[in-house]
Amino acid sequence: MRPQSSGSYLKNRLRKESDMRTRTVLAALAFCLAGAVACFAADSNLGTWKLNEAKSNIPAGVPKNTKVVYTAAGDQVKGTIDGVDAAGKPLHSEWTGKFDGKDYPVTGDPSVDARSIQMVDARHYKVANKKNGKTTTTGTIEFSADGKTRTLVTEGTDANGKKISATFVYEKQ
Repeated sequence: MRPQSSGSYLKNRLRKESDMRTRTVLAALAFCLAGAVACFAADSNLGTWKLNEAKSNIPAGVPKNTKVVYTAAGDQVKGTIDGVDAAGKPLHSEWTGKFDGKDYPVTGDPSVDARSIQMVDARHYKVANKKNGKTTTTGTIEFSADGKTRTLVTEGTDANGKKISATFVYEKQ
């Protein structure tokens, strides 16, 4: 076996170091990408939810959100809600915020100007709607174990001061 010259030894060493750096960078990028994907995948809210009226218990005269879409908006979540009001007229509202229990503005809904959503655990949330600083409705959101069903139970008062409650069952699209 012939001894290796110092020039070829140095080339081999540099190539090995470069290969190792490339592998390290690729592994770090894969780890970061996996973390970001897991972060968004872990949020059961994200996606499109369609109201299943047959499984829901909605009293007459209660507005219905027929489609709810949650998307990532930087470090927040944007909710786009479409439905009908108590008279059957179309409604469209939007909310952008965090699930930290703080109030965030709602646009497009004449009965609500702020909403807070607080994450209790991965499958349970508390929600409150407000108008002019006064809580008008409260509720809980529960996701099924498989993440395909979202149940919202709300309590509030109607225009006559009568207490009402409703159960809205949504299916992920």
